[in-house]
Amino acid sequence: MDRTVSKRRYLITTLVAAGVAACVPACTTTELPPEIDNPIHVAARPPAAISGGTLLVTSLDVAVAADSDRDLLWMVDLKTNVVSEVALNPGDEPGRVIEDGDGRVHVALRRGGAIATIDLVTHKILDRTAICPAPRGLAYDEKIDSIHVACAGGELVTIPAAGGKATRALRLDSDLRDVIISGDRLIVSRFRSAELLVIGPDGTKTSQQAPPGIATPPDGTTDPNNNFGAAAFVPTVAYRVLPTPSGGFAMVHQRSLVNPVQVEQPGGYGSSGGGCDGGVVHPAVTLFNANGVPDKLATPAFTGAALPVDMAIDPDTSAIALVAAGSDMVIRTSPSQLAAGNSDTVACSDQHEQIQVPGGPVALAFWHGRLLVQTRQPATLQFVGEGGTPIVLPGIDMADTGHDLFNRSANPKNGLACASCHPEGREDGHVWQFSNSGARRTQTVGGHVLDTAPFHWDGDMPNIDAIMSEVFVHRMGGAQQGPRHSKVLQNWLGTLAAFPASGPTKETANVEHGKALFNDAKVACSSCHGGEHFTNNTNVDVGTSKAFQVPTLIGVSARGPFMHDGCAKTLNDRFAKGRDACTGGIKHGDTSGLSPADIDDLVGYLETL
Repeated sequence: MDRTVSKRRYLITTLVAAGVAACVPACTTTELPPEIDNPIHVAARPPAAISGGTLLVTSLDVAVAADSDRDLLWMVDLKTNVVSEVALNPGDEPGRVIEDGDGRVHVALRRGGAIATIDLVTHKILDRTAICPAPRGLAYDEKIDSIHVACAGGELVTIPAAGGKATRALRLDSDLRDVIISGDRLIVSRFRSAELLVIGPDGTKTSQQAPPGIATPPDGTTDPNNNFGAAAFVPTVAYRVLPTPSGGFAMVHQRSLVNPVQVEQPGGYGSSGGGCDGGVVHPAVTLFNANGVPDKLATPAFTGAALPVDMAIDPDTSAIALVAAGSDMVIRTSPSQLAAGNSDTVACSDQHEQIQVPGGPVALAFWHGRLLVQTRQPATLQFVGEGGTPIVLPGIDMADTGHDLFNRSANPKNGLACASCHPEGREDGHVWQFSNSGARRTQTVGGHVLDTAPFHWDGDMPNIDAIMSEVFVHRMGGAQQGPRHSKVLQNWLGTLAAFPASGPTKETANVEHGKALFNDAKVACSSCHGGEHFTNNTNVDVGTSKAFQVPTLIGVSARGPFMHDGCAKTLNDRFAKGRDACTGGIKHGDTSGLSPADIDDLVGYLETL
């Protein structure tokens, strides 16, 4: 459904709460100011936040493309270009796809909380197995004919490939992403912290390592005083991890600036990083050996590329390709090129091939040496660099200006989109050092964020118009958009769901007791964190140096580290440190009379929100 708005005239529309634009019964037209030139599109249903990694080429030469916007699976015979459609449930948001040894494919339903199994020949759905609230990564284990599923809540679940009850369920660190089988071990990635976990055959974690930073202290910590002598970056947001033909692993991830970010100067987000056009966020690919140990030196930054949401590796040549969804770009590189640029300072990757792919590329895969890419709008499959006609996936039009404003680079020179710091409509877990305000941890934009205005920790942004003017235009270097564009961005943001909580991480937690403590008048959590969104939308001084905006607690279990400056790594730390300057002492909820068991119960309740 095309909602194109011309330069001089547009339809007055009502933007309904669900995020769908509908024309009022008596549609009228009106003149636009002559300076407004950008068309606006609002999709018939809100597109999902970009997650990437939704394409698989099977042993039968069938490409399976998960369409998270339309809740479909596309099955494409690459020899004949015949396209078949498999419909899933509304809101399933299909993600990773894998093939097993018996002619079936399995897809993680990111919002459906399940794994769907589809016959590769008949294209029929054979099974739907409930797994966890937020399944992410999948791996087929041929030795035991089973599927390993990594969940964002920290669950690592093993189920028979033919269907049935789970044979093993572990609870690891939260925010799990991809899972890879390596001998008798499992390699599991974490999304925001960009870490690789090595899980032994008995289910215990034997290793946990992240890519190297740039100009960071030897112990890997960050120094807000900027004593590095160069722009310093730490790894964040690992979108994809894949095995390499050499037996190791490759991770495509972002790196985020540690040095102070200049907000007073125009375009400060794009000129604070030094080197590589100065962006405060850049993509990179890090190589790990077979034991999950990364290279000691950092690999080059890919310049002008936003949202590195997927990667593919050619099994024959070891060529590496990644897709920058926010820049309509595919980048080709290789392990040797990455190694040649290893450095402890910011090195740029201008030597690598960059190919523009219009249409919002979100996933890619190699097929007999050819690079196949999936685009989201229009929905297509196409071979990169071959100039042929794309294979059209005939889904509904999902063009949406609000989605584009959030996910596309605001300024091509620095490769920075809103989603660079708010991946998947959440946040990157990074603590930034701002030149005007000090340490500030990125806040989530998912889960009814529009109902929690004013915005930012300081409550200094009264509405989305203010954020567009100050952040998108002044700090990110984007073009002025005008009130209509702010409105459609606001409309799309209102459709983003909160992180789906998995429940207490400790089996001993008594959730009802924790809820009672939360609402106890002496503990006083609910005096500020009350109401539907667990916030009173005001600024309160809780003993942490000044008054800060009371954040929503919806989905709080996924938002560590905690506090405005990230001083509490876990929720337990937030309460265990309840008497020190980090969390404000008894001014920030009086937990001084609670036992360790009480704290576990309180945390257990918060983990259900």
